[in-house]
Amino acid sequence: MLARLAHVRNWIFDLDNTLYPASANLFAHIDRRMTAYIARLLDVDEIEAHRIQKHYFIGHGTTLAGLMKEHRVDPHEFLAYVHDIEMDVLQEDAPMVAAIAQLPGRKLVFTNGDGPYALKVLDRLGLGGSFEAVHDIHAMNLTPKPAASAYAGFCAAFNLDPAESLFADDMARNLLPAKAIGMTTVWVDNGSEQAADAARDHIDFTTDDLSSWLTSILEDA
Repeated sequence: MLARLAHVRNWIFDLDNTLYPASANLFAHIDRRMTAYIARLLDVDEIEAHRIQKHYFIGHGTTLAGLMKEHRVDPHEFLAYVHDIEMDVLQEDAPMVAAIAQLPGRKLVFTNGDGPYALKVLDRLGLGGSFEAVHDIHAMNLTPKPAASAYAGFCAAFNLDPAESLFADDMARNLLPAKAIGMTTVWVDNGSEQAADAARDHIDFTTDDLSSWLTSILEDA
């Protein structure tokens, strides 16, 4: 193990555009369904619906959080609708499966998505048996990353010491609260970052390919 990571006992991963490459473009299908949901809900055209969607995403952490606050949307209905997509753009990632299997300690998924969707994605990637648990938006009491309460609740739920934990996410802003409580942070800079954030001093490692990065730290003595 890379010497800088010898202290890590808990390996925590975001799901979308982190455990699979952004180039798979799976989230584009979810994005379109979110736009369609908003267009129908608010009786606006798709251009305006997309603008509202991104406004809520930037302002509230997730589109769902904004819809809940501004329009009292049922989260179960929304998540079921937007996650009703085909997974055929994803394929098993054998190097990722092998690398995660070799990591010493606990392995968990920490996602703003919901559990049923996360499990479908993990199964498609060949990672269905790779993680101890998935901590989803419902486990966060519907308050998503990057809210500090999401991280506190996650650590409490699994009795995690942040100082012994590493968190990888494709959204740099989601790493800021993790770093603030003592986690080692990995930014998966694959082009999926949608919110402007010039500050990068809360990022310990940067990679555009998580699978390759995990393999490299395991090979480094």
